Amino acid sequence: MTGRTGARVLAEMLDGYGVTHLFHVPAILRRTMAELERHHPHIQRVVTHGEKAAAYMADGYARVSGRPGVAAAQIIGALNLAAGLREPFLAGFPVLALTGGRSPTTKFRHVYQEIDDLPAFDPVTKYNATIDDADRFPDMLRHAFRVATTGRPGPVHLQIQGNEGQLDLSETAVEPIVETRFARVPAVRPQPADADVEQVLGVLAAAERPVIVAGGGVRASDAGAELIALAELLDIPVATSANGKDTIPGTHPLAAGVVGTYSRECANHIVNRADLVCFVGTQTGSMTTHFWAVPPIGTPAVQIDLEPAELGRNYPLRASVVADAREALTRMLALAQPRRRPGWTAECERLKAAWRDRYREVLTSDAVPIRPERIAAELTDGLPADAVLVVDTGHAGMWMAQFHDVTAPGQDYLRAAGHLGWAFSAGIGAKCAAPERPVVVFTGDAGFYYHLAEVETAARRGINVVTVVNNNAGGNQSKRGFDRAYGGEATARSREMWQYRDVDFARIGEEMGALGLRVDRPGDLAKTLDQALSAGRPVIVDVHTDIEVVAPPAVS
Repeated sequence: MTGRTGARVLAEMLDGYGVTHLFHVPAILRRTMAELERHHPHIQRVVTHGEKAAAYMADGYARVSGRPGVAAAQIIGALNLAAGLREPFLAGFPVLALTGGRSPTTKFRHVYQEIDDLPAFDPVTKYNATIDDADRFPDMLRHAFRVATTGRPGPVHLQIQGNEGQLDLSETAVEPIVETRFARVPAVRPQPADADVEQVLGVLAAAERPVIVAGGGVRASDAGAELIALAELLDIPVATSANGKDTIPGTHPLAAGVVGTYSRECANHIVNRADLVCFVGTQTGSMTTHFWAVPPIGTPAVQIDLEPAELGRNYPLRASVVADAREALTRMLALAQPRRRPGWTAECERLKAAWRDRYREVLTSDAVPIRPERIAAELTDGLPADAVLVVDTGHAGMWMAQFHDVTAPGQDYLRAAGHLGWAFSAGIGAKCAAPERPVVVFTGDAGFYYHLAEVETAARRGINVVTVVNNNAGGNQSKRGFDRAYGGEATARSREMWQYRDVDFARIGEEMGALGLRVDRPGDLAKTLDQALSAGRPVIVDVHTDIEVVAPPAVS
């Protein structure tokens, strides 16, 4: 034996893979935490108030850094951590989860707090395994990073023997070998076949009204510049999924907006008027296609995706390419001939102009209580060119998808894949990954309540994220559904299903160590956002909005 412990190996490997933050609820891997402090003090150990929040922070970190985020929990918190992995699994981002596990010497003896947690990780990870011998730390960690960063990225889980992972106390003679290639995504970029590229280009050339639908795979591949260049070369409008929203600025002449269910209606109109849809880096799921009505199944389509199994899953294809998105788009640029479609792009511009005319009044509204559309417009105008905007699901996702625009290629737009309450914790993780960039969270009061305790985490650690809360004292995305359930005649008691007390989150933020700013008049939004961005501390911007205003439904 060399005297090197499993903890030393684990700490050295985390450093070797470029990990800068570990999000966790104590106590897990105590010796490893001590090794990090002694030998790798630049790796920040961020203690959270809940394991699910730790997973969301690791997810936000991964989305901004391109590196796997790391979250950890002892055995009693493992299922909470697994619940948090559902989000990065659905969205396709790499998170390494480390949890404590059962010891063979005490299995089946009613050990305090112990159950078999391992099966719970199967549905929410790409790889779910145990480490039961300290000699296995290096190869298991290497494989975990390899799986997390290749193909469609996603979470992985390693259960380390001992309820607190005490296996890290054991000595081992193995070396902490690191494969730096798998330290970030995409670790591998599969190349396209020229014959497939030329076939897709031929189908595109024959179309009169093509549209590109760009998904999160374009973002993960860092292919936004290539996407825009190809769209400009071929004169093709670009709609995006919510995950792909930042692949093309909303102010670009060819940008159509977010398509699908949480969408901008002109984007849905454009996609449904197209005679060919080119899907790039999207799984063509229900949210991006409004349950396969935008476009309708049977619409001529081509598809580019990293995963062969995704090709044609929901839409029969005229042609397809299996490749990394950036590699495929780069090769298409090299082989394509320029094409102009003045009639089609003019029609798309008319649809976008009609949308702007229809909603101009609410986007600039001075109504009190404030309309959420006005918040979206102020964030479009007020965010710096390098800002990260982190958006919750539910009404928050609907408002931002429809009424906010990314305005610069350097901005990031991160959105929840479906888990209300994700955004605030994810924003903390995003700020850890990019401390030099402005990070702004947009959530509602319903979403903010989920992990409100993490305001203290941000204040304690000096993680200066700005959180804008659309505070209407309710979860009013449910209003429309409950009105229908009551036959269109909502009762006073029906509102108790989605309405809350009026709470001042700015005041709560102050009590927990953040700067709290309350906004009651729309004219104060811009200056308050400026103040928040320059505060140099965590900020809660509590915007009091109209509970009766609901987001427009998707059109098809």
